[in-house]
Amino acid sequence: MHSVGMTSALKSMWLRWLVNPDGVRTMTSEYRHIPVLLSECLEYLHLESNYTFVDATLGGAGHSLEVAKRIGPTGTLIGIDQDDVARAAATQRLQALPDDVRPEIKVLAGNFGEMDSLLVQAEIPAANGFLFDLGVSSVQIDTPSRGFSFKEDGPLDMRMSPSTQTLTAAEIVNTYNAADLTRIIRQYSDEKWASRIAEFIVEARQGQPLTTSSQLVDVIKAAVPASARRSGGHPAKRTFQALRIEVNGELQVLRTGLESAIRWLAPGGYLAVISYHSLEDRIVKDMFKEYAQGCTCPPDLPVCVCGNKPILKQITRKPILPTPEEIARNPRSRSAKLRVAQRLDETA
Repeated sequence: MHSVGMTSALKSMWLRWLVNPDGVRTMTSEYRHIPVLLSECLEYLHLESNYTFVDATLGGAGHSLEVAKRIGPTGTLIGIDQDDVARAAATQRLQALPDDVRPEIKVLAGNFGEMDSLLVQAEIPAANGFLFDLGVSSVQIDTPSRGFSFKEDGPLDMRMSPSTQTLTAAEIVNTYNAADLTRIIRQYSDEKWASRIAEFIVEARQGQPLTTSSQLVDVIKAAVPASARRSGGHPAKRTFQALRIEVNGELQVLRTGLESAIRWLAPGGYLAVISYHSLEDRIVKDMFKEYAQGCTCPPDLPVCVCGNKPILKQITRKPILPTPEEIARNPRSRSAKLRVAQRLDETA
């Protein structure tokens, strides 16, 4: 989930810490998360009381708060997030729901690539709905020490789970050769100047290691010709996206997470995915198409011999996009695309 710039005052308010009696840092109630495509998600998920629902990217619980109200006290809400701050804020907001509304809540630490083990831990037989809201969260981008932002100086980190991950963006820019840097920048961001940026990075690090986001931004600005910097947004945007995807293995994790969600989805249940760039959307689109295909026999065979049956039904043939009104209200929703599929009953 990508965000736009905020004033220093807003950031200070938004990221204010509260130390509870146990000394654990959590977000205050001023933590704000504007859920993207919220009404569309609620419409397509067909939520009912007594449902078991999995929010695979809990974040600030913006979507889950509304889901909770619809599945109610007889339902079960499972939230998954690898970010400690996000889990603390989300738990605080969900537990504040009234008793007559609040479902059973299980907030789990982990990445949705670990979905199978996490749902075994949650002790559920299946889920009636899944939501994936992909990308980096606003709180991560707006915390300079996390290193996700190209707009503020901070260490080149970009790990979504610093406590469990070792590879950082700094290690990539200082150890990958020019060919590998070119590959990830071009493959993960469609950056036109990928090879030139890679060459400039390799040359710059010979003088001293690149350890901060401002150092890398300066190198990228030097690599991208002035004429190309006049349009298309910040020149470092695409490279930072590519590094983040590489650090966190986001595309492979997405495939693994979606496969797990499809396995755990009960017949009739819905899987909704919000993506923010073309690589993510293509993976979602292709996987939904693959699982909805069924028979793979050559068309000239008189009868099916493969025995494959469709597992999913594609509910949205084309992605659902935010309305102009939502984009005006929440500019970070501009690139969002929602796709939804339904699990079929294979015994029917």
